[in-house]
Amino acid sequence: MKENIFSEICDLVALEKNASSAFVDGNLGELFVEYREDEAISIENSIIQAPSSSIKRGFGLRCFKEDVSRYSYSSSLTTESVKKAVSAVSDKNCGNELCVEILRHYNDLYDAEYFLNNTSLSDKIKVLQSIDVYARSTYSEVRQVVATIVGSWQAVSIFNDEGRRTQDYRPLVRLTINVVIEKDGKIENGSFSVGGRYDYDTLLCNVENLVDEAVKQAQAKIQARPSQAGEMPVVLGNGWTGVLLHEAVGHGLEGDAIRKKTSVFYNLLGKEIASKAVTVVDDGTIAKRRGSLNMDDEGNPTKRNVLIQDGKLVGFMQDRMNARLMNVPCTGNGRRESFECVPMSRMTNTFMLSGKYSFDDLIKNVKRGIYAKSFSGGQVDTASGKFVFNASEAYMIENGEILYPVKGATLIGDGASVLKRIQMVANDFCLDNGVGTCGKCGQWVPVGVGEPSALIDKITVGGSDI
Repeated sequence: MKENIFSEICDLVALEKNASSAFVDGNLGELFVEYREDEAISIENSIIQAPSSSIKRGFGLRCFKEDVSRYSYSSSLTTESVKKAVSAVSDKNCGNELCVEILRHYNDLYDAEYFLNNTSLSDKIKVLQSIDVYARSTYSEVRQVVATIVGSWQAVSIFNDEGRRTQDYRPLVRLTINVVIEKDGKIENGSFSVGGRYDYDTLLCNVENLVDEAVKQAQAKIQARPSQAGEMPVVLGNGWTGVLLHEAVGHGLEGDAIRKKTSVFYNLLGKEIASKAVTVVDDGTIAKRRGSLNMDDEGNPTKRNVLIQDGKLVGFMQDRMNARLMNVPCTGNGRRESFECVPMSRMTNTFMLSGKYSFDDLIKNVKRGIYAKSFSGGQVDTASGKFVFNASEAYMIENGEILYPVKGATLIGDGASVLKRIQMVANDFCLDNGVGTCGKCGQWVPVGVGEPSALIDKITVGGSDI
């Protein structure tokens, strides 16, 4: 157990006493103290690679008034460092003290116990070796296997201008499997990953199923024909395809983009922006999910926030500063990559809710189109919502039947238009496998995405002649 980590590495009361002198003369803000351990180990070409590990600790002090924000950080957890930070971020240093109200955290979404030592290095190596052996012995076409286990444990303590301290202990794990197969002179790759806010024991069970999924994806690519191009219906698969919603729509519903009017949705609150089949939610309170937090990185409780209700725009995701400037409630969406970064409005787990149709109903309604089961990446202009997404696994649909896999399919459009063109939503909702990471302004944070299968009645599909 390391739940007393802050008492071991610093005197929180002394740090907070000095930090409180920045919160005067109308200044608001918080002191963010962080301790984090990261580790990783992998296997490649049947050889275990040298494990890596790191420890990061420090604090960040933010002071803001109206729309002006100042930030200072240090990896030195001493009162002298905090005093220097106070001088850097505040207009005055009057020595004011705040009464500290100590809270553990708001929610209870994951185990706080320090888990990195619970599974030995030798046990992790055995799992990696078993993945390699299983892939090669089960599938004769497998030529390369790369598998990586990643674990992180983060402790944060947040003290704000209201004199409130909140603390949280955050686990995070991920397992990624990549395979390369060769068949009939063709070479293709496939990958599958899982993760979440739990321990290694939960992560490292049923690894053979993950290998099967990675190989299945590669086999589909081997058999794939070039994708046809043009404007056509597309059925989005459930789960990970929610990344399209996250990128093309979600960023445009973050509070800072709305306040600065850099989002296409900034003046559309209360308006119909999607088909009535679409309801979108950002929920940071789902137990053990990658994007979930007991509290956000400003010390506020995470929430379930409805963004689009039956096609109507009803809400945005707000950090504390933007919420004050817009005179709306904070939604618990203030997030940062580390103590070195200022918090901003960010998504947690963002997804579309289930509809009333079956997956088969969607397919039967397509005369000629594409079933995009999963995406491998793409490009998005978050201001306009325009996107290009690459389908990592896709299939041709003709006369209401899925016929054969295709390669080179890209979806081209913009978020605002796609929302309105969602014709049918299935009842097969699921979240992704717990592997999402979102970038914004150079900061990266873990997130979740998800959706049920959905039929877009018309979208531009880029094809391939390869």
